[in-house]
Amino acid sequence: MKKNLIVLASIAVVGFLLIQLVPYRISNPSTRQEPKWDSPQTRALAVRACFDCHSNEVKTPWYGKVAPVSWWLTNHVDDGRAKLNYSDWNNAHGEGAGDAAETVLNGSMPPSYYTWFGLHPSAKLTPAEKQQLAAGLRLTR
Repeated sequence: MKKNLIVLASIAVVGFLLIQLVPYRISNPSTRQEPKWDSPQTRALAVRACFDCHSNEVKTPWYGKVAPVSWWLTNHVDDGRAKLNYSDWNNAHGEGAGDAAETVLNGSMPPSYYTWFGLHPSAKLTPAEKQQLAAGLRLTR
């Protein structure tokens, strides 16, 4: 019994180490064109709450470099950028700033799990900040 546990633990450790060799990481291509922000405050709120998934300025946390979390985060960021990328505004497809404003107001962005366990505390917007960000996004082109 004890020998089986040692073998299983060894297999798990070796498997974990092997999956680290799969180079699946978030890349940050250069910023092409940001939108014409209505104000510096709108941009600052968007940076706080949106840029880690919807820009080419993603700050990957230490645990985001460890597989399999790195795989999940990379897919999440790729999906976010496909819907809206503030760093590639001229080639925007999917949501626009108006749609982004609605997702902020209805509470689906930033997603609640993004701030679970104290992660990304600056992305947790107050109701007033959500109103300000949504109003600013509606005026952003």
